[in-house]
Amino acid sequence: MSSPASAQARRSGLTLTQQIFLGLAVGIAAGALVSNTHPEWAKYFNPFSQLFLRLIKMIIAPLIFGTLVAGIAGAGHAKAVGRMGLRAMIYFEAVTTIALLIGLVAVNVLKPGVGLTLPAPSGPPAITATAQTWDQILLHTFPNSVIQAMAEGDVLQIVVWSIIFAISLTMIGQKARPVVEFCESLAEAMFQFTNIVMKYAPIGVAAAMAYTIGKGGFGVLYNLAWLVGTLYLALAAFYLLVLVPVMLLFKIPIKKFFKAVKEPAVIAFSTTSSEAALPRAMEAMERLGVPRSVVAFVLPLGYSFNLDGSTLYLSLAAVFVAQAANVQLTVGQQITMLLTLMLTSKGVAGVPRASLVILAATLASYNLPLEGVTLILGVDTLMDMGRTMTNVIGNCLASVVVARWEGVFKEASDTELQVAEVRGEI
Repeated sequence: MSSPASAQARRSGLTLTQQIFLGLAVGIAAGALVSNTHPEWAKYFNPFSQLFLRLIKMIIAPLIFGTLVAGIAGAGHAKAVGRMGLRAMIYFEAVTTIALLIGLVAVNVLKPGVGLTLPAPSGPPAITATAQTWDQILLHTFPNSVIQAMAEGDVLQIVVWSIIFAISLTMIGQKARPVVEFCESLAEAMFQFTNIVMKYAPIGVAAAMAYTIGKGGFGVLYNLAWLVGTLYLALAAFYLLVLVPVMLLFKIPIKKFFKAVKEPAVIAFSTTSSEAALPRAMEAMERLGVPRSVVAFVLPLGYSFNLDGSTLYLSLAAVFVAQAANVQLTVGQQITMLLTLMLTSKGVAGVPRASLVILAATLASYNLPLEGVTLILGVDTLMDMGRTMTNVIGNCLASVVVARWEGVFKEASDTELQVAEVRGEI
């Protein structure tokens, strides 16, 4: 029996990915039209964009809980969790450190901040915050209440609680079987829930792009175009110098990987939300051949410890502000900044307004003007698109790397991926 998604694909003649790309194009066109005629109309697109994000956020907590518990307790993988976690953290730290270095090199070579003038202070800074210290990050890892963590959508806390719960189930043996079976059913139900929500994805993506372009227009690019260009060049270098070599090193099929990841990547790019892409990314990596237990463990964990695009952006943006403020940072100061960001960037997922808050804290610690954040705010959404997409692609790749490292990656065939695409599953 054919699924509703496959029947819809045949009726429309477009796969879900193609429909999302079409929504992206329509949203850009609509946003450009609105920004040139009635910019005040842009706000009417926002509710339809926010609706998509809310639908996705409903899925995340039960999906992570169900897949992690079923994967670890159901298959008796409790002993492998420690080894898999260690390997994942080694990979995360290596890749994010290289991302920081690429950001530093790019901003020092291209110098996007030279010649710009920081805006004069007008009232309190747009963003003020103190980055989380190591002890705050450690304490934040463990929830006061799993109900609160799920209500707030704190991915890391949900992961930690679910892992401990799953290990507890393996320790009580057969008595835990009804709970494990419930979690297996919950996981399957949430994947079907995701398929239902994804029918709205083309509309949500179109609305998000229309709102972004309609509100700010393309004019915001002119003054800071070189900053935006520097970030995207640095991200391109990161793909070519880091991600592709990693794929070659671990013998990961490059064409199949990008085919599988393209839909969650487009969702992340257009909505600037890693969370919006998480359920689909988990499903796509499982279709590619990564076991559910690895996907459910590595992907959510990476959302706190493997934000490649965000860490690259932080090192680039901090030096950019120094250039705009005409402050010369020595090589030693930049290396110290890099080491600081290696720690503070791990707290991005637990801080409201994420990267901008960490950036503000970094600027303050080096006596750089917080008005630099104000300078960046105008084009931050455009840069957020690229760094969020990179975060999602980097985490998807991390799940495949860990699966290959564990010797459990079972590469899907071209036919299987084609069938999944037609059905709207990737």
